[in-house]
Amino acid sequence: MPNSPYYGKTVAEWSAVTDQLIANHPIKPDEIVETVLKAWDDIFNSKIGSFSIGKEIEPVPQIMSFLLHELVAHYLSLNHPGIYKVGTLKSEKDIHCITDCNLSVEIKGSSHPNQIFANRSYAQPQSGIGQKDKNGYYIAINFEQFKDVKPNLPKILMIRFGYLEHTDWIAQNAATGQQARLGVDVYKYKLKQIYPKLPQTN
Repeated sequence: MPNSPYYGKTVAEWSAVTDQLIANHPIKPDEIVETVLKAWDDIFNSKIGSFSIGKEIEPVPQIMSFLLHELVAHYLSLNHPGIYKVGTLKSEKDIHCITDCNLSVEIKGSSHPNQIFANRSYAQPQSGIGQKDKNGYYIAINFEQFKDVKPNLPKILMIRFGYLEHTDWIAQNAATGQQARLGVDVYKYKLKQIYPKLPQTN
């Protein structure tokens, strides 16, 4: 993929490329962390009808991921008016950059402690005009499930930011499998952990 920022780079060089891509992005890691944590807290300050989320209502992980996904996209778009908006078209990513679609961001949430997943279609190249580009920036969020932490409320476990391409996703081999996962090197070098902060190394 000659257009890939990682084209011609060894795995050992991926980390430096990712650092540069993150540095060039208008949404900074600290802002992402602050926004995700605010969105998560806001979910537990919300009600469905007369019932509070986290008290009377404990949504399954898929619903928690949806709520988090929506709030993060809306808040970050509000922070950057005229530059970002919430993606609404099939061709737009979750946080669509109005000025440069290459700076758009996809959000992935998961109740797995440290992995994220996608539809197996993410492992395929873009299928045509009007389809969402599979390559680009990603915010990856891992969170606890209600059932695992009772009587406490679930927390955000990890937030990562980076740049993924369709070749990074590994589709399930089974004909009925609808999921795609990421390889170990991708987690290490293409998705940078921004929460909790890692200790500084000399």
